[in-house]
Amino acid sequence: MSIPHLHDDTIKELEVKANEIRQTIIRALIRAGSGHTAGPLGMTDIFTALYFHVMKHDPKNPAMDDRDRLILSNGHIVPVRYATMAHAGYFDVQHFEENLRAFGSPYQGHPERERIEALETTSGPLGSGLSQAAGIAYAANMDGKKFEVYCITGDGELDAGNIWEAAHFAGANRLNNLTVIVDRNNIQINGMTEDVLKLEPLRDKWEAFGFHVIDIDGHNMRAIVDACSEARAIYERPVCILAHTIPGKGIDEIEFDFEWHGKPPAPGEQGDAFLHELRTLGGTLTSEHQ
Repeated sequence: MSIPHLHDDTIKELEVKANEIRQTIIRALIRAGSGHTAGPLGMTDIFTALYFHVMKHDPKNPAMDDRDRLILSNGHIVPVRYATMAHAGYFDVQHFEENLRAFGSPYQGHPERERIEALETTSGPLGSGLSQAAGIAYAANMDGKKFEVYCITGDGELDAGNIWEAAHFAGANRLNNLTVIVDRNNIQINGMTEDVLKLEPLRDKWEAFGFHVIDIDGHNMRAIVDACSEARAIYERPVCILAHTIPGKGIDEIEFDFEWHGKPPAPGEQGDAFLHELRTLGGTLTSEHQ
């Protein structure tokens, strides 16, 4: 199944939706009083493109057999997945905002597949998601299934050896139904990735494991969709999309600040300011245009 052509008006719709999803993430984190802010905001454009334009899925039939599979390896950024799924119609937006990380809630701080259909996997330990995605893709090819498998990973997560074992397996088996999207935001929990454990030359590493590699601006909707379309056209190997993103995207105060990796906005003045900045696109819109 090909990805629909991306018209200019569709790009604008996706950008507006991404902004709405970022606001939902902030409201949910404020209510929860805990959780991760930088990563979810940085990956919102990717998730918006996947759920609203790229992936084959159906919120009314989340377990349909031929749905595309999305495996979230860096599970701590799951607020962006919950928020995007809510806006896509899987569950109520307000219910998510009021119950993120609550005791007994389906919206836990890391995804649990038995709580929400179409979450696909439970994640928490970093580095395991690509192995799961590669196994699903391998089994799909064995069974003649035609769905795509997308695996989201963080760049800090690439410090884990399990990632590269899975990459070796995927490349060796030419898993052409597997697309890895790396959130290349250059931060991890205790600093900048190149200071903690040098990752570069990252493109060369993925290519050495047999992947077709695409570098993109992870906030450019056309680039995101075009990269996913290109991935569908690669028939002889898996694909890695290196999505260069800004952690904390949309809120100037926290962009590229690794200390916001696992910190939520405070209720009151700070949270209100963050939401105002998103609603006004950094002050470029006045109240009469909102």
